[in-house]
Amino acid sequence: MIPRGQQAEALALRYLQNQGLKLISQNYRCRFGEIDLVMRDGQTIVFTEVRLRKSNAFGGASASVDSHKQRRILAAARHYLSELRGSPICRCDVVLLSDVKDNEIEWIQNAFTE
Repeated sequence: MIPRGQQAEALALRYLQNQGLKLISQNYRCRFGEIDLVMRDGQTIVFTEVRLRKSNAFGGASASVDSHKQRRILAAARHYLSELRGSPICRCDVVLLSDVKDNEIEWIQNAFTE
């Protein structure tokens, strides 16, 4: 059986691809953290955090992307960008899923910045 987190990422990936984004990298890891999906939206690189929550207790999926998690994502994104030539336009998005079975997806573009 596929873990729920992997199911959520696969669902989020399909959703974003249906919105026209292209996958660059999945589960990018470095010493600073991990980025679930690195996508391209036109000329923009999109660092995407996928969050799944069974319930809305404690704020649900969106509350789990707290300032600590944001800092780790931004540090990993800086590391990713340091390996590229040039300085592309980029943003950080969050894809929230209430439950994989429900296919209920909320896509928050530009969810946070430095």
